[in-house]
Amino acid sequence: MLYLLVTVILFLAELLYFRFANKYNIIDKPNERSSHNYITIRGGGIIWWVAALLYMLFNSSEMSGWFLTGITLMAGISLWDDVKGLGQKVRLLAQLVAMTCAFILAGAFGMYPWWAIALGYIVFIGIVNAYNFMDGINGITGLYSIAVLASLQYVNLSYGNFVHPDLIWYPMIASAVFLFFNFRKRARCFAGDVGSVTIAFWIVTLLLILIIKTENLIWIGFLMVYGVDTVMTILHRIYLKQNIMEAHRLHFYQILANEKKVPHRLVSLIYFTVQLLCSALIIVLYPVMGWWILIILAILLILIYSFKFKFVKISNP
Repeated sequence: MLYLLVTVILFLAELLYFRFANKYNIIDKPNERSSHNYITIRGGGIIWWVAALLYMLFNSSEMSGWFLTGITLMAGISLWDDVKGLGQKVRLLAQLVAMTCAFILAGAFGMYPWWAIALGYIVFIGIVNAYNFMDGINGITGLYSIAVLASLQYVNLSYGNFVHPDLIWYPMIASAVFLFFNFRKRARCFAGDVGSVTIAFWIVTLLLILIIKTENLIWIGFLMVYGVDTVMTILHRIYLKQNIMEAHRLHFYQILANEKKVPHRLVSLIYFTVQLLCSALIIVLYPVMGWWILIILAILLILIYSFKFKFVKISNP
């Protein structure tokens, strides 16, 4: 019954945000680098922040304040960026403070040397930004997030709760509600930075807690599809002598959607299915194969990614 109430509240919150966005002209206008060609409401992903607020209201705990503080900072600065635009230094500072909240929540400080903490900041902030860069076609952020969260929830329920189950159920419900409006041929809204960054922070926090509690980095494989795409795209752009901080259309999903004209929703379903399969293989085979399963999956994904050079020529813009 509680989950039904959460679902209804999230639906109403999204519809209320649509009215707010229309009033203040928070919209996404397509340009030459866009994967869509129509004006759409931006920032619908604020629903993940609403889900975090509901989690704290219904499952208050001593540590939930750190989580809400971090995710509110991420959502607030990203919404501001969606509406007005912000410099990279301001966004980075906000992400550093938010990630500090996640590290406190996970109990990282005092457990690891300073260099490991510093490396953690680089890796996890990098993941948040990579997640944001991957948000470019209908359904990809919502579906991929469900694939990652479902994998985390399976581990959570099967091997002893590393977090309260609702800390995973709530973003899954929010993802499903968001997909109701986004997973369409003509989406009613896009996630915007506020959405992709917020759900990325939520997932990164869960992964950080799981990694620290199990003392095992293998769970980073739950993000390996996005990870391989991001790393290979960066290497490709370096080869083309491009500024990797500027917008582009060289991600594999962009090439499939823009160059090969594969329907957006099909591309999103492919990313969802492949990540779910990779996560399942890691869960099942890691006890038998160890890190070899991650290495083999990474090699296979790199080979699949490399096929883009076979069927499309990408010139330096």
